[in-house]
Amino acid sequence: MFIENYRVSNAELIFAAADVSEQISTASREASGTGNMKFMLNGAPTIGTMDGANVEIVEEVGAENAFIFGLSADEVMAYERDKNYRPRDIYNSNANVRRVLTQLINGTYNEDTEIFRDIYDSLIEEDVYFTLKDFDSYCEAHEKIDEAYRDEKRWAKMAMLNTACAGKFSSDRTIEQYAQEIWHLDKVTVKMAKESAKKKSK
Repeated sequence: MFIENYRVSNAELIFAAADVSEQISTASREASGTGNMKFMLNGAPTIGTMDGANVEIVEEVGAENAFIFGLSADEVMAYERDKNYRPRDIYNSNANVRRVLTQLINGTYNEDTEIFRDIYDSLIEEDVYFTLKDFDSYCEAHEKIDEAYRDEKRWAKMAMLNTACAGKFSSDRTIEQYAQEIWHLDKVTVKMAKESAKKKSK
């Protein structure tokens, strides 16, 4: 489902209602959204690649309480460096990938069989986000989610641990770390107006 006009007001409902946080950026591409942290705070385990904040989420909650799939950042960069990734080989050898991609051009989704042709061609010829390479791993991760969800005690524990371990992502901690490590700022004590007024009246 794609939600039109996605914004903070409907995000508040989505974060609280979601059972799973799906974060599927390609490893090493550094997705830097904060949605995954908000899902985590609301108890949703993450399914995702080891990219961006997902890395820190797994460090906090433990790999057993998340569903990680796909290439590592080092593997992605090695493929890009060596230029030896051939998505067409996956298309030719993987029946599931071939079936899914063929549906883009055989009328399954639209009578106009050319409407998704550009997507089909780009995945087979380039696949810059390694979608086909990660496909099987992604499917396996969803099978693990289905299995875990059926175990109510295990799922409840995972949800509670995600909420309990979300403290690292507070604004206070983040801003203080940025101030120290990136901006190299010293702390300044700020006197509030009320406090100043009280002192004057004394």
